[in-house]
Amino acid sequence: MSVQIGPIAETLSQYLSDKNYSKVMILVDQNTKKHCYESVKPLLPAHKVIQIKAGEENKNLETCSYIWEQMTENELDRHSLLVNLGGGVIGDMGGFCAATYKRGIDFIQIPTTLLSQVDASVGGKLGIDFQGFKNHLGVFTLPNAVLIDKEFLKSLPERELRSGFAEIIKHCLIQDAVKWKEIRILDLDQQNLGDLIQHSVEIKKKVVAADPTEKGLRKILNFGHTLGHAIETFFLDKGKKRLLHGEAIAAGMISEAYIGFQKGMLSEDEMAQIEEFIYAVYGSVNIDPNDFEDIIKLTQQDKKNKGKLVRASILKGIGDCAYDISLSKTDMKKALAYYSGK
Repeated sequence: MSVQIGPIAETLSQYLSDKNYSKVMILVDQNTKKHCYESVKPLLPAHKVIQIKAGEENKNLETCSYIWEQMTENELDRHSLLVNLGGGVIGDMGGFCAATYKRGIDFIQIPTTLLSQVDASVGGKLGIDFQGFKNHLGVFTLPNAVLIDKEFLKSLPERELRSGFAEIIKHCLIQDAVKWKEIRILDLDQQNLGDLIQHSVEIKKKVVAADPTEKGLRKILNFGHTLGHAIETFFLDKGKKRLLHGEAIAAGMISEAYIGFQKGMLSEDEMAQIEEFIYAVYGSVNIDPNDFEDIIKLTQQDKKNKGKLVRASILKGIGDCAYDISLSKTDMKKALAYYSGK
């Protein structure tokens, strides 16, 4: 997997220098069309633009159908290239469409959010939401290149940066106790994002190389995501209460760390460190106890499950993570109650 970090004018030009694509299309949303496309446009050969609506609520088959229609109408063949310019939704969906169009064409990811730069664009997990379940349909296909330029982050609101930072926290908690000590003493605006992007990419590349299709070790990258995805999905149709991915994963990390603490896998001091730092950065999501059952029900469709067993990745100390840990409904209900202070 080729991941290049640097000015997009250099990395994209270098990638295209020895390529001879029959056609090129670029996928954007209204935000990346406005803030990012002009930086990329002069670097590409003659190309067509596909613009879709931004937001997780549009990561579905209907939008994919529109993308496939545009690719078909513009007569892309198997020697064509799709450039995905945007955050996790663009990368997930654009990659999925490219990987399935005519059984697969080349695609590259140009992630423009912190979340996509440190996590979503790296690793070849592609997918869309289906019938209310997050990333329910998808494939494992590595992009031909991931081109990361932190200059794109200048266009992001602070809330989006904070959302992406959750995945940086996760990478430290599952693989690097030393880096955890560094980040937990700094506020978000004091963090060295350039260094942390590189750090997260290296961790994810190493884990993905060892387990490309998530049969074992790669599952540790899902720490915080069993309850986190369920929380995110639950709030998806709640209007102004809707959560960004990282906000839900922050809640999931505290909840799942508590499960580890209850199982004797995490010390009291480690639990205190995790909740103190994450609460300081993200505050607390207001979850009504009456909604616990609905959130827990959503975990039944988690992709790590086996049969009716809900399985999660749980910390066994800061910097180390176990996977395929079975969770009971009682485990999850207690964790949500602890997180919510109820």
